[in-house]
Amino acid sequence: MSLDLINIIFGMKVRQARLDAGLTLTEFAAMCDLSPSYVTEIEKGRKYPRTDKILKMAQALNRDYDDLVSIKLPPSLTYLESTLSSSVVQRFPFDEFGFEAGDLVNLLTRKPDNASALLHGILDVGKRYDLSEEEFLRAALRSYQEIHENYFPDLEDAAVQFRAEFGEKYDWPSEQRVPLKALIATLTEEYGYVIDDEAIGRSLELTGYRSIFLQGKKPKLFINGALYSRQVRFLIARELGYQYLDLSERSTASTPDHIYSFQQLLNDFRAAYFAGALLMPRAQFLEDLQTFFALKAWDPTFLLGMLSRYNVTPEMLLYRMSELVPQFFGLKLHFLRFHHPAGSSEYHLIKHLNMNRLLVPSGIGLAEHHCRRWLSVRLLREIAELGPLQNVEDMPIGIQRSEFLDSRDRFLCIGFARQLVLSPGVYSSVLVGFRNDTDLQNTIQFLNDPSIPRELIGETCERCPLTPDQCQLRAVEPTILQAQERDRARRLAINMLQ
Repeated sequence: MSLDLINIIFGMKVRQARLDAGLTLTEFAAMCDLSPSYVTEIEKGRKYPRTDKILKMAQALNRDYDDLVSIKLPPSLTYLESTLSSSVVQRFPFDEFGFEAGDLVNLLTRKPDNASALLHGILDVGKRYDLSEEEFLRAALRSYQEIHENYFPDLEDAAVQFRAEFGEKYDWPSEQRVPLKALIATLTEEYGYVIDDEAIGRSLELTGYRSIFLQGKKPKLFINGALYSRQVRFLIARELGYQYLDLSERSTASTPDHIYSFQQLLNDFRAAYFAGALLMPRAQFLEDLQTFFALKAWDPTFLLGMLSRYNVTPEMLLYRMSELVPQFFGLKLHFLRFHHPAGSSEYHLIKHLNMNRLLVPSGIGLAEHHCRRWLSVRLLREIAELGPLQNVEDMPIGIQRSEFLDSRDRFLCIGFARQLVLSPGVYSSVLVGFRNDTDLQNTIQFLNDPSIPRELIGETCERCPLTPDQCQLRAVEPTILQAQERDRARRLAINMLQ
């Protein structure tokens, strides 16, 4: 058992005993000849007192010394102990959310029996649905992003400072696009990198990686030569982010095989955010968005033009919107990425950022079929029919006004679809959805363009009330909806017995 956990258990026992004795923090501290602040440190699991101090505490609490220092908990709290010692809790980034593990203990000890059962239930649900520690950490990162509305001023400022520091030296023009040659020169000359774009292609086992980083006296960055130049630019810019922000705990492969800590995941995110801010500078990007939102009619060529000007992928472009639009335009949005294996009827939600409180089934432990009326799915069907595309300009780009059947929440959705370059048998769609409210109506002038299609949508086919005549895209029968209706009928029949 770790020292931290021993501290936490001891602090939890002291706090519970003090509360049971009806003593305030100040009263208890005075009885033990301790300061209230020191007792607080003990109860939060930050400090472990000397033996003589524990003896005074036991006497003040009318408790046996051995019982107080024992790491054994009552049977009703054994689940609490196992939960606190689990790797998920031990590695959870409490400090990033503004509190410590000890603060959690203080909350739990108000009703420890109930809290123990609750925590055990949460972990048990996670095991039943095969929720891995990596998925748990990724969910924590999403929450971290969402509570900050995915906007991080320190990273924005770092990108601006980086441009000011190195732009003139490496001949970066004032225009929006940063030349790949200038990015490479900065990485190799300032940070001593060696870049290899051939080695990955020579190894069959490595061809699925976009890049691999090896630390050393001269750091090496291996880049998959099959990538488009716009993807390579992002990888170089992200590598500059790791170095400029001094992020040492990081993934060494893209996409990483393993997530070992939240700090690793957070640093990967910070480097990627820096890259987006570097390639799509905030000031210029906001000017482009202002022009785009002021259009009187929907014009997909404007977004295609932005892809070309910044030389980025559709995912980079839409994700940059998710970083800046809520902060500077006050719009609520969500970001979705779906994958669709060619020749299949499967659509998998791979990535989502939900600042809309959108009803998005996560797919974890959920074998349901996402509504086929979503724009994300429609674009994937379209690109699957088109087949391989040679030019970015040929990829399907779409817009849709969506309204949920049950909640009547409305959204304006814009998305792209493309084929994955390193997975030729997989299509991908990315989308941003803006909540249709007063702020949106005052901001996006083409919102009511009659050419924009409208769709009533649901969560999944299993929950959808539309009949086959109303929806020809249904993948399966509404089994969950039917089960809910049977349950309501049974409850009504029981009420009739009274």
